[in-house]
Amino acid sequence: QVQLVESGGGLVQPGGSLRLSCAASESIFSFVTMGWYRQAPGKQRELVARITSGTSDGSTYYADSVKGRFTIAKNTDKNTVYLQMNSLKPEDTAVYYCKAHRLTRDYWGQGTQVTVSS
Repeated sequence: QVQLVESGGGLVQPGGSLRLSCAASESIFSFVTMGWYRQAPGKQRELVARITSGTSDGSTYYADSVKGRFTIAKNTDKNTVYLQMNSLKPEDTAVYYCKAHRLTRDYWGQGTQVTVSS
């Protein structure tokens, strides 16, 4: 069973930065893509950023709301995907989830809380 373990969430002031990590129990090359999603209270879960993990090209996608502020990256040696979040805003407050996608199914982490508040 694939396990994804997120870490790095916390409380940060507006304008601050956080780096989230998602450690996979298997090689990230075995997934087509890996992504970060978030879900704020009363809202649907939304895609934040995604990276191709099954090949070496590492192409990325970002939601418009985070472009220029968030960066997704992967470390294949550590089987880990990161989300660097800069210039954080209160509206970035949410539980952030890591997802690993295969053609046959998706795997989710348990989530990590990010709170942006002064």
